[in-house]
Amino acid sequence: MTVSGTLVLRDVHLPASPSWWPPAPGWWLVAAAVLLIALGVTVWRVLRYRRRKAWLRWFDAACESGTPAEQVAAMSERLRRAARRLDPAADRLEGEAWLAFLDGRRGDHAFSQGAGRLLLDGGYRRDVTQAELASAATVARARFLELMAGTR
Repeated sequence: MTVSGTLVLRDVHLPASPSWWPPAPGWWLVAAAVLLIALGVTVWRVLRYRRRKAWLRWFDAACESGTPAEQVAAMSERLRRAARRLDPAADRLEGEAWLAFLDGRRGDHAFSQGAGRLLLDGGYRRDVTQAELASAATVARARFLELMAGTR
């Protein structure tokens, strides 16, 4: 057999690279895991948000009616109930010890030296101004959420 001309040699042909779609089964599992985690975090956040709103509604409902002295007493009662979540003996604290407990570890002294000091004697005073009541309610409301969430 005679070969006319020269033999054309060609390089090795590589197959085409695999397409990116459909992904391998492992990628489907990774995508499913990411979606489940995202769904779980979303559900957790929604439930947490709803729980916090319910706590605030419960706190506000008790603290909005009555005289200013009754409102201060209601704030103190709600804070004492919430404090039992952290320390079962916290609801029996009195005076400066109670205010120090409400200050917690934050270091801002909002209760022992600030507007929250109204909780100490505001339930027994006749002349509680709306400004004092509003500032004490703001501080008490924030601390109430912290106590219900379990934050010292």
